[in-house]
Amino acid sequence: MDDVVWKGSGEGLRYAIVGGGMSGIMAAIRLIGQGETNFTVFEKEADIGGTWRDNRYPGLTCDTPSHAYSYSFALNPKWSSYYASGPEIHRYFKDVASDFGVMPHVRCNSEVSACIFDEDSATWTVGLTDGGEVEVDVVIAASGVLHYPKMPDIPGLDTFAGKAFHSARWDDSAVVDGARVGVIGCGSTGIQIVNALSNRAERLVHFQRSPQWIMPVPQFDYSAEQQEAFAKDNALIDAIRHDPDYWAAIYRFTDGITDFNSPQIAEIEEYCRQNLENSVRDPELREKLRPNYRAACKRLIYSWEYYECVQRPAVYVETGAIAQVEPEGVRMQDGTFHPLDVLVLATGFKADRFIRPAVVKGRGGQTLDDFWNPRPTAHLAVTLPDFPNFFMLNGPTGPVGNFPLIDIAEMQWDYLKQLLEPVREGRARCVEPTREAFEAYEERRIAAARKTIFGSGCSSWYLDDTGVPATWPWSYQAFVDAMAAPDWQEFRLEA
Repeated sequence: MDDVVWKGSGEGLRYAIVGGGMSGIMAAIRLIGQGETNFTVFEKEADIGGTWRDNRYPGLTCDTPSHAYSYSFALNPKWSSYYASGPEIHRYFKDVASDFGVMPHVRCNSEVSACIFDEDSATWTVGLTDGGEVEVDVVIAASGVLHYPKMPDIPGLDTFAGKAFHSARWDDSAVVDGARVGVIGCGSTGIQIVNALSNRAERLVHFQRSPQWIMPVPQFDYSAEQQEAFAKDNALIDAIRHDPDYWAAIYRFTDGITDFNSPQIAEIEEYCRQNLENSVRDPELREKLRPNYRAACKRLIYSWEYYECVQRPAVYVETGAIAQVEPEGVRMQDGTFHPLDVLVLATGFKADRFIRPAVVKGRGGQTLDDFWNPRPTAHLAVTLPDFPNFFMLNGPTGPVGNFPLIDIAEMQWDYLKQLLEPVREGRARCVEPTREAFEAYEERRIAAARKTIFGSGCSSWYLDDTGVPATWPWSYQAFVDAMAAPDWQEFRLEA
């Protein structure tokens, strides 16, 4: 462990940042901006970039406009299109990390296996899977949500003779051009893969038991002249980032989710319904693609091309139940057989993992697994009682419902920075929310979450094991207000 950046480097708090994705890179840059260098970013994989490193499937784009999906302090005039591709976004995060001096602080291939708090010293011991240990004062869990693939429980999957793999573990050796391809799942990933392969595969079967509502959005490329203008004048980028129409849509959605009978949700549903009615010509296919739940109950899909792509001659939409996978393809419960060469499992992620499987023990030996029984949660999505100086970025109960997550992470950082000021200034050894404040928050959150559109009656990865939406149940503005400054009455400072 001699190459850990802060080892023996002297003054200041010592930080461990768990995860080298969007939030972890941002936290590192913010620490450097404060003049703090006693930190290490522990990244379990061989490269940084988080979800944009893991996902390399054809058609990958972000569902937030590229100029909005950028750090406020690192605007990018080189985005090639309104919605950027996955590889382009990955390059952006790597370039930003390099430009801001983050990379010397990053330890790749260093998976955190444990974080153990010592009450006597008010420090955390961070254990790694290679057996190494480091002692820090602050842990920032920036591990993200969607990084442990969820494999479907389908009989016979292991007997498939062709290539079968999860979308987040794309197999570059799989031949899709001119092949018979099946895609299981119709979240954003499944939709994007179908779009990309609809004119490449000989036959493309999209297995979707639960069709999605599709919100139409524009997509266009930026010209070289526009990129040059962006580079010369950041105000042009800010005009896009702060576009009134874009933010009106954000507020319409984030206000609407708080009540599934709201006029905003009705407006969103009408947009989606008109998109389906006006875009899909074949009435039989149109009904196959019509969901039986409220728009936005599942994570809303933004696409400018799915309905066009799914109507191409090579594409077949299968809404029946899968009975089993056989060596040559997929057998449906009604006996229909789909012969396939490649099977892509766009079946999502284990959304309740976060920093786990790392063992986290706080005050009094309290384990994170016990604390998160029956559901992962955190006070205002950032802190946990009995886990002093332990902070989460894009953690449980955070705003994940079509919110611009970079903005969320930056607001969370500004909030936790304020929480740490007494510790940084030596007025306290550690800070944590009180149990009473946390329990009051969680009671309010659960009651509100049940009334959101996410709780209106559908199955989705937003729901925890008890059926409660595991998301921020209030508006975007409510989150802005909550992150503006801590309510110090809700926190315990230990001298």
